[in-house]
Amino acid sequence: MDIESFRKYCLLKKGVTEEFPFGEGTLVYKVAGKMFALTDLDHFESINLKVDPEQGLLLRESYPAVQPGFHMNKKHWITVILDGSVSDKLLIQWIDQSYKLVVSGLPKRVKHTLGDQ
Repeated sequence: MDIESFRKYCLLKKGVTEEFPFGEGTLVYKVAGKMFALTDLDHFESINLKVDPEQGLLLRESYPAVQPGFHMNKKHWITVILDGSVSDKLLIQWIDQSYKLVVSGLPKRVKHTLGDQ
């Protein structure tokens, strides 16, 4: 996956915004103001994704390219190293899961505006 494919895919999701809260070099995707994915814009070598703690542990044990979230809460975030060992299909699944996890924690009225009840 390249940076443009990553950007386009994240922006296809309902209610997603693209922001730079940590400076020009860190691209962050949020839904209803909550982060679900981020990456280094200049060096697209990894992606941070929010995960369920148990799933994060399992992914880290199963895939060498999946590490504890760099500069993030290690329990709730993973960093996926984009070294070619993780397929785009799997990466898309993990992006979807991250988005859904964040949406599941939103208030009902916000979920309703996203079409998720």
